[in-house]
Formats: sequence, structure tokens, C-alpha cells
Amino acid sequence: MFVSDFRKEFYEVVQSQRVLLFVASDVDALCACKILQALFQCDHVQYTLIPVSGWQELETAFLEHKEQFRYFVLINCGANVDLLDILQPDEEAVFFVCDTHRPVNVVNVYNDTQIKLLIKQDDDLEVPAYEDIFRDEEEDEEHSGNESDEGSEPSEKRTRLEEEIAERTLKRRQRGEWEARRRDILFDYEQYEYHGTSAAMVMFDLAWLMSKDLSDMLWWAIVGLTGQWVQDKITQVKYVTDVGALQRHVSRHSHRHEDEAHALSVDCARISFEYDLRLALYQHWSLHDSLCNTCYTAARFKLWSLHGQKRLQEFLADVGLPLKQVKQKFQSMDVSLKENLREMIEESANKFGMKDVRVQTFSVCFGFKHKFLASDVVFATMSLMESPEHGSGMDSFTQALDSLSRGNLDKLYLGLELAKRQLRATQQTIASCLCTNLVVSQGPFLYCALMEGTPDVALFSKPASLSLLSRHLLKSFVCSTKNRRCKLLPLVMAAPLSAEQATVTMVGIPPETDSSDRKNFFGRAFEKAAEGTNSRALHNHFDLSGERPCMAPVRRPGPLPAALLPGACAPAQPHGPA
Repeated sequence: MFVSDFRKEFYEVVQSQRVLLFVASDVDALCACKILQALFQCDHVQYTLIPVSGWQELETAFLEHKEQFRYFVLINCGANVDLLDILQPDEEAVFFVCDTHRPVNVVNVYNDTQIKLLIKQDDDLEVPAYEDIFRDEEEDEEHSGNESDEGSEPSEKRTRLEEEIAERTLKRRQRGEWEARRRDILFDYEQYEYHGTSAAMVMFDLAWLMSKDLSDMLWWAIVGLTGQWVQDKITQVKYVTDVGALQRHVSRHSHRHEDEAHALSVDCARISFEYDLRLALYQHWSLHDSLCNTCYTAARFKLWSLHGQKRLQEFLADVGLPLKQVKQKFQSMDVSLKENLREMIEESANKFGMKDVRVQTFSVCFGFKHKFLASDVVFATMSLMESPEHGSGMDSFTQALDSLSRGNLDKLYLGLELAKRQLRATQQTIASCLCTNLVVSQGPFLYCALMEGTPDVALFSKPASLSLLSRHLLKSFVCSTKNRRCKLLPLVMAAPLSAEQATVTMVGIPPETDSSDRKNFFGRAFEKAAEGTNSRALHNHFDLSGERPCMAPVRRPGPLPAALLPGACAPAQPHGPA
């Protein structure tokens, strides 16, 4: 059930208990975890933290620890499936679920005892009514009335029997109609997957409600929201709306601290709202590298071609930036150029068809030396979490979590370097796929497969990295193709997962359109395709759809037959899977 009073029904309940935290491996979940950790430390709440990257890890960890805890908090996992069916907990176990995945499973919504949903109900949830989904079992009336028939005449018995048969037939027909209507309602409700309000924002609202919101918590909420936007999980309208809400908190914190002594402290955190350039890591890179490795500019300039490289040179000339300046580190550029750089780039970008090169965002200054945009921290945290160099998933998770603290700036700078490598590899792989025509049309969708031995292919075996590559590849393909029909198709992409087991990871990305609502149909499509083709598939990731990949290993990578996703791009049908 939905929790209406987070403080009373959640925080005060767990405040005096031992709590087990299950945290998904994504930026928003990490930021929500940091906020909740800060609250728990403030009130001396005992907790154990376990990172989980998929359903298998969640089930294994729960089985291992279920005897030691009664209260469980799940961050960015658990809302979109029947949690009790998967975990099979004891009756006294209580789960608090703070998850952005939509739609929320109806069993979780209407369970009043064990499932407590920490979800903002002002999101457009559209949960079906209880009576449309659940129905009490009817009593067995097969032998009803038999006792009273003993003294009746045969004709009366016959008449009564005929009436009972007609009544049962009517009830069976009504039940059949109700079940058919239920299937239609559930199909309409569950066919598309999308994301709701950031979990970090939900946790920050809880801290604010209890008057325990610190500047660090506000920054983590900002990073969590920005993580959703960078990964295309929410629409631009949703992002701008939530930015406005956080901007009010930033103003409140600025006024609260402007007269305090710590405003001049060497290690203070000063958060500010900005309209900044839509260029990845440009303040920690060279402007030229950022332009070449940001999906937005690389796709519009078509930098994988000689003509695109020429257009970039023309753009820099129009801005009035010498190559010597743009190819050195941003911090080393002439101050006179940096002062009006945003306005100069925005003016020239309009001439080259990039009308939204500046976006609403936030920045933070730690002391007088370290300044980061929210997107910088997102890229750094993602890279630390999915870097193949850090060994186990627990080590990567811990590194990424620690990098969000201002006392671990060395880890954050390490993450920035890894992010640069990731962005370079992404654009090089996109250029390779486009120049060698690896993106092919398979009827209702586009398909691209990375083969074993592809440069940097190991970087794309993890969820967020493969999703980032897939979305950027689709955007670049749409900008490069002249086929109008292909511009409206979704993309299915495969990358090697395990050479020993001959498996691949597959991800589906919805069509790239201006009116895209970020809703994804590939989760159900992959499930039906696996059933229809008897493929060995494992849907292990918390995102059942392809916004971030569902894990769907198959025996061997290769061209995906068009029959695998029949009608994937077709309009929603009136009937669907039960």
C-alpha cells in the first residue's frame, strides 16, 4: 500500500529497529541511500547495507539474512513485481519500497500489511481499481438446496434444477467476462514501463519534513535527479518540473547560510542553479574532447564522417575559438574566452540547429578549488560503479558510494577519468557501427550486435554502459539515415556477456522522437519472444524493459529474426498477455 505519512508510517517505525537496506546499482539509488544513511546516523539507527544488481542477488541476500531482520528497505527495486511471490517472506516481515520503476505491481499496491510503498502519489500512476483486479472466491453452490428438495414433487425439483443451472451458467459467463476485462485492464496498465520521481528526491523530502535536510543531502537529491535525466529515464518536462522544486530548496539553503561563518569555510559546499552547456565533463576536459564525445553534439555534427569533422571546425570558427585554446584543458583556457563562452557557444549553436545546447542544471563548489556540475558527478559515479577494473560488484559499489562524499574527492576525480574513457569508447563504437553498417533493419525494429573482440567491448557488458551506448547509437543513427521509416523504429542491441557460456546481454530502446514519453514496451516483448522461441533467457535486471537492459542471454549472438518481436512497434492491441 502507499504510505501517506513517510515520517510516521516509515521513519518512526524503523527508528528503533534493526533495518536491512537493499540498494540497486544505479546513481539515483546510491544518492537515496546516502541521504537515508545520513538520517540513520543522525538518529543512531542500526542498519545493514547490501548492494544488489538484479533479482537473483536480491533473492539470495534475502534468504541469507531474513532470519535476522523484520524490516527491509528496498531502494529502486521491488515495486514493479509481486515482491511477496518472489521472496516468499514470513508473515511478520515488512518491506518499505522506495522505487522509481513504473508501473507499480497491483499486488504491492493493495497489500496493506507487508508492502509499504514510499512513492509520491502525485505521479501519474493510474493504478486500476481494486474491484477490477481482485475478486473474492464464490462459495460452492453445487449442492445447495439439495436438502430442501427431498419432500418436493419431481416437477418442482426439475424446475428448481433448471433455474440453478441457468443461474450457474450466468455466473460463469459473468466471471468469464470479468476475467477477460481484467486481462485487458492489466495489459493496458503493464504493457509500458517508465520511471517516476527520483528516489533521492523522495528521501530528501523526508529529511526536509523532519527538518534534518543538510546541504549534502540536497546535492545528493540533485545528482539523483540528474542521473535520471542523463540516462533518459524521464521526460524533459518532468526534469524541468523537478528542477524547479529543487531550485526552491537551493534558494532556501542559500538564504539560510549566507550570513553564517561556514559560508567562507575552506571545505563548505555551495550549491547554485545554472543554465550551463550540454557538454559532458567539459570543465574537467578540453572543450574539443567534450564536443567530440558528447552524444548531443557528436550526433548533430555527424562527427564519424569527414563532413562532420569539417562542420565542427566551422562551428568553432563561428564561435571565435582558436584550436589551440579548445584543445587544451578547459581550466587552462584564456580567462577572456571563458567569461562569455556559454553565450558565444549558444549563439553559434542556434545557427547549426542545436537550439537546446544550454540546459537547467546545478553546480557545487567544495571550498574554493573544486567545482562540479551535477552531470559530472553522474558520469563519474556511473563509471566507478561499472568499471571492469574494480573487481567485484561490492568493491565497485563501495567506490561509487564513497565518491559522493565531499571527503573523498580523490575517488570522484578517478571516476571522472574513467568517465572520459567510457565516453571516448562509446563514440568510437558508435562511429564503427555506423561506418560498417552494423545497424540493420529487421522489420519492426533496428538491430545491432557487438561481436566478441570488438575494441572496448568489455566496457559495455554492464547495464548502464550498454544503455548509454544504445541510446546514443540510436540518436546518431536517426541523425545519419535518410530513410524516414527507420527514424521511427526502436533499436534492439546485443553485447557479449560471457564468452565461456556463449551468452549476450540484450537491450531494447524505444523510438527516438521529439514527443517521446520515455515509455518502453520491450520488457513484455522480450518475455513473449523468449517464450515463443524457446530461448534460454534470464530476466534478471530490475528494469524489465530496455531503458536499462533486461538480461536476456541467448545461445549465440547473431542476427535477431524479425519474428522475435512481432508487432513490437504496432499500436497497443485490445487484448494481450494475461
